Amino acid sequence: MRIDDTYSRPLGNLRVSVTDRCNLRCQYCMPEEEYVWLPREEILHFEEIGALADVFMALGVDKIRLTGGEPLLRRDLPRLIRLLATKPRLRDLAITTNGVLLAEHAQALKEAGLRRVTVSLDTLRADRFAALTRRQTHAQVLEGIAAVTRAGFTETKLDTVVIRGVNDDELVDLIEFGKHAPAEVRFIEYMDVGGATRWSMEQVVSRTEVLEILESRYGRIEPVLEETTAPADRYRLPDGTVFGIIASTTAPFCATCDRSRLTADGVWYLCLYALRGTDLREPLRRGATREELAGLITGRWRQRADRGAEERLALRERAPLVQIARLKEDPHLEMHTRGG
Repeated sequence: MRIDDTYSRPLGNLRVSVTDRCNLRCQYCMPEEEYVWLPREEILHFEEIGALADVFMALGVDKIRLTGGEPLLRRDLPRLIRLLATKPRLRDLAITTNGVLLAEHAQALKEAGLRRVTVSLDTLRADRFAALTRRQTHAQVLEGIAAVTRAGFTETKLDTVVIRGVNDDELVDLIEFGKHAPAEVRFIEYMDVGGATRWSMEQVVSRTEVLEILESRYGRIEPVLEETTAPADRYRLPDGTVFGIIASTTAPFCATCDRSRLTADGVWYLCLYALRGTDLREPLRRGATREELAGLITGRWRQRADRGAEERLALRERAPLVQIARLKEDPHLEMHTRGG
């Protein structure tokens, strides 16, 4: 079954946040030390996530990515992975993690049926990592990346948010690290969402600039031609190394976006920039049937007209999407709550 929105974009890819908690305090995501956390009794149980996943898959979703916060903080996460991995309609089950706890969990995740891992890695320098995250766990992240390979995972990705004056001098170093990890590096333009309350356009290193920096080191870079709804444009270096760039700030991919996001407490968002979502936990716990839930999801998706990144790009005066006071009033506006 295929459900299209008003721009003929199918419902195909679901990001599920399993917790709003995180063990880092990255400048561009969670710059404050303390936050208003979701009440634990409101967090979806694994069986509830599984039930909602069944509804979404019946409507066309075939890819699920587990996110957070930091998903590995969720207790007994392999049990959820086993629950989801056995569903025949699911083609891809992945996780995005900051890697701090990955070394101790990688093997269990693989054995539970997880197919792919993406690790956030913004710097190869321990001192810079500490400044970015306010934590001294850089070595654990690097060990976690190594553990992914030892556990037998392939198609591993490393996500780097590039910020001018912070880590834009490490692009070549990160590419070289990815060659040996092995993992495909993806450079992400700095976005003005959630906790990025100190964002400014001047800090954004564009796709064009990233390509210029890498071409000055490696020579001619060729685009990888492929039909996909993945957010990254992929490129190939002369030696065959492939990397990606997610240009969601300067060249949004709204026209092909098939993603939606489910928060840890069951609120469904149709766009990363959306300020309001649909509560699915309440009808689920009230005893709504699968057909009733499907009707609610179908109705909302068919009305979807979100093109948030394009609308932000068109603004003359572009400031951070949400100010800190409003974030404290509504934790659902945080990217660590809705899964970024």
